[in-house]
Amino acid sequence: MSIKQLIQPKEKDLGAFSVRRLLPRAEQKMVGPWIFFDHMGPAEFAPGQGVDVRPHPHINLATVTYLFEGEILHRDSLGSEQAIQPGDINLMVAGKGITHSERERPDVRNQAHRLHGLQLWHVLPEADEQTEPAFYHYPEASIPSFQHEGNALRLMMGEAYGERSPVKTFADTLYVEAFIKQGNQLTLPDVQECAIYVVSGQVVLAEQEIPQFSMAVLSDNSVGELRVSEDSRVAIIGGEKMLPRFIEWNFVSSQQSRIQQAVEDWRAGRFAKVIGDEEEYIPY
Repeated sequence: MSIKQLIQPKEKDLGAFSVRRLLPRAEQKMVGPWIFFDHMGPAEFAPGQGVDVRPHPHINLATVTYLFEGEILHRDSLGSEQAIQPGDINLMVAGKGITHSERERPDVRNQAHRLHGLQLWHVLPEADEQTEPAFYHYPEASIPSFQHEGNALRLMMGEAYGERSPVKTFADTLYVEAFIKQGNQLTLPDVQECAIYVVSGQVVLAEQEIPQFSMAVLSDNSVGELRVSEDSRVAIIGGEKMLPRFIEWNFVSSQQSRIQQAVEDWRAGRFAKVIGDEEEYIPY
């Protein structure tokens, strides 16, 4: 086993708060089907402040939102309206095109609060890129939680460690959250492409330390063990190797022409509006 890339985060200012962006990078566009990985917060908001991500579009991908703390109110052009809370998995399939916004309910916004979590995008296989858009919400209790090698694990997506997540997938996709106790080890799942992100703690892989907020991308088909010197929280992502994708703004596709069409459609107002959030939008 060896580490192919050790990625340090890039801070991205989103206005009310900043995020640490790990994917995509010029040297590492994807890990399995995963093409986007943001670590949000922890952000502190005073009363009256909070998340206000205005309506914006996506195509040919699926977004995954997972919170450690706080709450986000998801709305989209299908009419979905769902408060995302810690432990839930929110899966939005953009397919041929969707518009959504991410805000907060008034009773959350009107008091001091925190937001902390991960947002990921995964590409859809070429045959599914133009599928009908869809929204799926999986509450915390539906996500498998179990012990493995003395560690507490949650299987967000895919199959690993003899468990299977109910979250819909379109390709061989893996997403695991692991709480590894000080002095423990965790054997990594057998998957074609794999990366480890350290949310907190001290992690060593292949005799190399992975600092907090860093992502280690493994060489293909690697297996091995994570070791920790203090209690650590990690995200393990990966899956099957996918063909290259083009990415521009919020658009991802196997075809550059499809992205250009989406840009033109957004500029011309041809995307459906977010139901219940029709007044504002993010310009291209």
